[in-house]
Amino acid sequence: MNTFGKNIKITMWGTSHGPEIGIAIDGLPAGIAIDDDLIRAGLAKRRPQSTLSTPRSEPDAYEIISGVAAGRTDGSAVRFVIKNTDVRSVDYDPLKHTPRPGHADFPAYVKSHGTEDLRGGGIHSGRITSLFMIVGAIAKQILTPKGIRVGSHILSVKDAEDAAFDPVKVDPACLEALEANLFPVLDLAIEPIMKNLIALARDARDSVGGIVETAITGLPVGLGEPLFWSLESQLAAVLYAVPAVKGVAFGDGFSITKRAGSEARDEYVYTPEGTIKTLANHNGGIVGGMATGMPVIIRTAVKPTASIGIPQRSVNLETHENTTIEIVGRHDPAIVNRAVHVINAAIYYALLDMLAEGKPETWFR
Repeated sequence: MNTFGKNIKITMWGTSHGPEIGIAIDGLPAGIAIDDDLIRAGLAKRRPQSTLSTPRSEPDAYEIISGVAAGRTDGSAVRFVIKNTDVRSVDYDPLKHTPRPGHADFPAYVKSHGTEDLRGGGIHSGRITSLFMIVGAIAKQILTPKGIRVGSHILSVKDAEDAAFDPVKVDPACLEALEANLFPVLDLAIEPIMKNLIALARDARDSVGGIVETAITGLPVGLGEPLFWSLESQLAAVLYAVPAVKGVAFGDGFSITKRAGSEARDEYVYTPEGTIKTLANHNGGIVGGMATGMPVIIRTAVKPTASIGIPQRSVNLETHENTTIEIVGRHDPAIVNRAVHVINAAIYYALLDMLAEGKPETWFR
């Protein structure tokens, strides 16, 4: 299924090398102004910006084909279409029957009985993340005036690590500054080191992975439902829809298991302003699947790009023989520096979907 959401439903379609990709957003009430500048800015941040990214350069010029009249939503599903223009499918002809290691080629081939369009990864490609930028921009436009802010930085590239967020005190202005940065880091001294690691991988026809750290501020206490509709469940669901994401952790994540209960406690106190906060934030702002009012801290693991130029072993699905392949074409030596912006967008959308539950007058007015 390519449809997700409970209150604001989205459906995505298209493939990396097909004629178009598109998204339908259903559930937005009439009267919301579509901020084209915000959408274009988001798409530009995701787009390849330098030699550290793929040479494929799509303009991401979108067309709104329904659901908007005179710049405002009309209450029906809003549908966006982006044409694919910079396509070079010939690069994938030799790989038609030889699945690329680390890609969705083999399970998708079996699942579709060999009928799925796998050029450039098909619908499993990072190309589809342009659609997250569209719905994320709309959600951001709605939520930011309500005091909700999402921001991320590149916590690591391979073994180079940035400073981490202070889990107890996150400045929304810092998140806003990170969102505006094409290569967002907290410690500017680490940026050239990270970029050099990506460049070295590119020159070696290899790739590197990394971790994105996200902070969310301004969420109302209690956001999230028990069990299957928990705040963690919904955020993780959209994050795992971003290609190349292999892990999602909240707060201390797996490292919380190394602490005693006395070391992992988030004790409550009243502030001088009369609000309630916790002295620590090991649980990442979520307990029992619900927001506590503290910053929500998420770490998302992004794997190294699977398309590398080094010879790799595979199989020929026609001849049933082992073989060796070399992947050619245009690929990113690292995905994390582009995925960071997609992660922000996906989270904004997931939050809007949850916040709209039974309270449209609160979030859309």
